[in-house]
Amino acid sequence: MADSSGTAKTAESRARGIRATGRRRKGPTRRRRAVTITLCTLTSAALLGGAGLGYVYFKLNGNLKGVDINAALGHDRPKNIDDGSMNILVMGSDSRAGKNGEYGKDEGGARSDTAMIVHVYKGHKKASVVSVPRDTMIKRPDCIKDGKDVPGAQRAMFNTAFEVGGPACAVKTVESISDVRMDHFVEVDFTGFKKLIDALGGVDITTSKAIDDDHSHLHLQPGKHTLNGEQSLGLVRTRHGVPGGDGSDLGRIQLQQAFIKALMNQVNNVGVLTNPAKLYDIADTATKAITTDTELNSVSELTGLAKSLGNIGSQNIDMVTLPVTYDPANPDRVVPLTKKSEQVWDALRVDKEIPKSAIKGSAGDQGGTDKYVK
Repeated sequence: MADSSGTAKTAESRARGIRATGRRRKGPTRRRRAVTITLCTLTSAALLGGAGLGYVYFKLNGNLKGVDINAALGHDRPKNIDDGSMNILVMGSDSRAGKNGEYGKDEGGARSDTAMIVHVYKGHKKASVVSVPRDTMIKRPDCIKDGKDVPGAQRAMFNTAFEVGGPACAVKTVESISDVRMDHFVEVDFTGFKKLIDALGGVDITTSKAIDDDHSHLHLQPGKHTLNGEQSLGLVRTRHGVPGGDGSDLGRIQLQQAFIKALMNQVNNVGVLTNPAKLYDIADTATKAITTDTELNSVSELTGLAKSLGNIGSQNIDMVTLPVTYDPANPDRVVPLTKKSEQVWDALRVDKEIPKSAIKGSAGDQGGTDKYVK
C-alpha cells in the first residue's frame, strides 16, 4: 500500500489536471506528441490522446501490465517530496524469453539492459536524464520477489537487481544508492522497442563514423540513415562496433542518448496527427511494449502524464551518465565517483539542474552524445 504522502501527491497531481480529459487541444499538440512518443522508448507513455472511446479505450487498457511498486517496497523509502517534480525509472529489459531469444540464450531471468532516471522539473518544461551503466558495481539491498527473500550483496553489478528481484528490487536499488524517491517505473523489452520504431516509420540519424558490430548485427557507414526497428535496437545495444570504444556500456549509453534526441526531433514529421489509423497502431504497439507501476497502467493515467509533459522538447532535456570510473579490481566494470555522484543526486533531490562539475572527469561522459550519432 502506498504511504499517505504518496496518496496526497497522487491526489494533488489529479487536481492539477494530470488525468486526461480525452479531448485534443490545438497549440502544443505537435510538441506534446514529440515528447510523449520519445517517452515510449523512455517511458512508453504516449500517443494515447484521442483514443479514449469505447472499444479502443478498452483494448488499449487491456494491453497494459502493472507492478505495484508501492506495496512491494512499503514505507522504508526516501521522502516523497511533493514539489511538482517527478522521477521516473525507465528500464530496457534484455530478457531472452520468447521472441527475444534471437538475441541470446534464455538463462531464466531478465536484466536491465538500459536504466535511466528521468527527472521532470517543477513546471514540467524541462528534464534531466541520468543513465546508470549496467556494469556499475554497487551495494544491492535485500529484496523480496514473489514472496521470497532475495539477499542483497555488498558488491554486485547494477543490472543484477532487476534480474534477481524484478522491478521492485530495481527501484529499491536505485533509491538506495541515490536517496531519491522514484514516482514511477516503466519497463520496455527488445521486441516491443523494435515494433514501436517500425510503427513510427523508422528514425532518421546521421553517423559521423562507421559503426560495425557483429554482436548487435549493426553495420552502418558514415552518413544519413533511416533506421528500422531492428537497426534501432542494434544501435542502442552496440558496444563493440564504435570506433575508439572500449567495449563497455559507456559507449553504448552515449549512442542511446543520441538516439533518443534523434527520435524526439523526428516525431514531428511522422504524420500521426492527421492519420487516426497510424495513431491507433502506435498506441496499440506502445501499450503492448511496456510494463509500468500500477499508478500508470491505464490509458487515462498515461495520457495524463503525456499531457503534463507536453512542453518538453529535445532541447530542454539534459542527458548525463552517472559519474563513474573504471573499477581497479576489474577494468570491465565501473564504480561510482562518490562525491560527483552525490552532486547529481543532491541536484535532483532539490529539483535543481545537474552541475557541469558533477560529470567533469567522469568516464561516462567523454565527448558528448553527438560524438558518433546525430
